[in-house]
Amino acid sequence: MTFECALRATEILLALAFLQQSAEHLTGTHTAPLLFLPRAMLSIALISGWYSSWVLLALCIHSVLILHRFQGPYNGGSDRMGLLILYCLCLSRWLPDGLLAQAAFGYLGIQVILSYFISGQVKIVNPEWRSGRALSDVFSFSAYPVAENLRGLAQFPRLLWGASWAVMLFEVLFPLSFLNETLLIAALFIAATFHLANAWLFGLNRFLWFWIAAYPSLLWLQSRLIGTG
Repeated sequence: MTFECALRATEILLALAFLQQSAEHLTGTHTAPLLFLPRAMLSIALISGWYSSWVLLALCIHSVLILHRFQGPYNGGSDRMGLLILYCLCLSRWLPDGLLAQAAFGYLGIQVILSYFISGQVKIVNPEWRSGRALSDVFSFSAYPVAENLRGLAQFPRLLWGASWAVMLFEVLFPLSFLNETLLIAALFIAATFHLANAWLFGLNRFLWFWIAAYPSLLWLQSRLIGTG
């Protein structure tokens, strides 16, 4: 994947993620529609591809208003990833062509790799995750909108133990996917399926769209590191 192709794909995917996020607020009350309508309009402009560098800059400035309104990334990790993608894209468009622009975009890819690895590392040193208890508690007691018929999964400790270890091993071994392009594509497919499952089971839909938006940076970075990008 070429640098320009990866940038453009990331812009479109990020814009779609912002549109999905903004749609949740456009029917709200008070100042929320007024705050997120500009983000939605700028996202549509970003999809069109007209003056992308200026649109990205406007989105960055607007993001400061949202951060001020909610006193930080109000939805945690997914919002942080969205902002990381936005700022790296903006830097890549405004920095001089060449290594500086590529370094800004490559930084995004490195952060995505670390997001999986560190998440797995934190889990694997936790005895409750290693025993499967943490996942069992999610289904049993979590405030996430888990369907009632899925709460019965907490009664299958061996299944949840296996699922816990599958998640932990995948996350800590994710950096190894960079050894081969086919392996990376397979790993990204598995990761996207994992995020889709979380969106279906727990309503964590924003993680799905924002992490997928970052995947072109991984594909480009892998091709760049092996000398084909």
